[in-house]
Amino acid sequence: MRIAVDAMGGDNAPKAIVEGVVMAAKEFNDIEFILYGKEDAIRNYMTDETNIKIVHTDEKIASDDDPVRSVRRKKNASMVLAAQAVKNKEADALFSAGNTGALLTAGLLIIGRIKGIDRPGLMPTLPVVGNDERVFNLMDVGANADTKPENIHQYAILASYYAKFVRGVKKPTVGLLNNGTEENKGNDVTKRAYALLAAEPEIDFIGNVEARELLNGVADVVVTDGFTGNAVLKTIEGTAMSMMKLLKAAIYDNGVKEKIGGALLKNGLMDMKEKLDYSRYGGAVLFGVKAPVVKTHGSTEKESVYFTIKQIHEMLESHVIDDLVTYFETKETPIED
Repeated sequence: MRIAVDAMGGDNAPKAIVEGVVMAAKEFNDIEFILYGKEDAIRNYMTDETNIKIVHTDEKIASDDDPVRSVRRKKNASMVLAAQAVKNKEADALFSAGNTGALLTAGLLIIGRIKGIDRPGLMPTLPVVGNDERVFNLMDVGANADTKPENIHQYAILASYYAKFVRGVKKPTVGLLNNGTEENKGNDVTKRAYALLAAEPEIDFIGNVEARELLNGVADVVVTDGFTGNAVLKTIEGTAMSMMKLLKAAIYDNGVKEKIGGALLKNGLMDMKEKLDYSRYGGAVLFGVKAPVVKTHGSTEKESVYFTIKQIHEMLESHVIDDLVTYFETKETPIED
């Protein structure tokens, strides 16, 4: 396995990226890491060079660069070179914490979408509160602001494949995010998407689901348009951060009894924070392109990089992309065994 890494992408690059890769390299000796970026800067954080290769480039795509223009014009940018390596079969997957729009563009324009997929979507793995064994996938969370019912239908098939072959869910349930559970709820797009999903024999569609039930594990896969999905993801993230701030303030801004109680609750609060941190389940997958393209948070730390690489390793081991290529190009490979 070979993973092309954009070592210069993200707020804490290259430090967090390199340190996370070194952590992963110690565990996954079957992976060869190819780091693209400024060699001197990368080597400042290298403590082990086992199965790690550096490809030097001075150019990178900044967070405020125009996505399409930067990918087309910055031919030697670390992200572009990493994507080109995947296209040329010099690497099997692409990882970056950089400019999200640029990574989506690189995935589409350089690596290319699977034949039969109209619009690839962005899909993170999120926690189910109260059940450490369960998570769910939400798709799309921002690759496409304007989404057709047919796209949502394809997201359900894509995400079901991921849930089954990467996460090991035998028969993943699929819910359509809507403003009510009744069949006739929603706008024209969701109503038409509902009809397509209900008629699809290769998924276990359970109907409409509401946003308030997502973290309760209402479905293994939840599909929606990219605009709504992005808003929901950021709401979940913002709510988790605000809850932690409120709890800290309630404990530490009050009297001695509250501080003692806070000390006793410290381990429990840390466990809650960890559970709500979806980066521990890996990054968001650009699903529907010809190879794994995975994006982690721009402010990622080394631990998140490690978890994302672990996720990519699982994807490559499962051959989920190869199966999807076969399914959409031949329409003969079923989801069910």
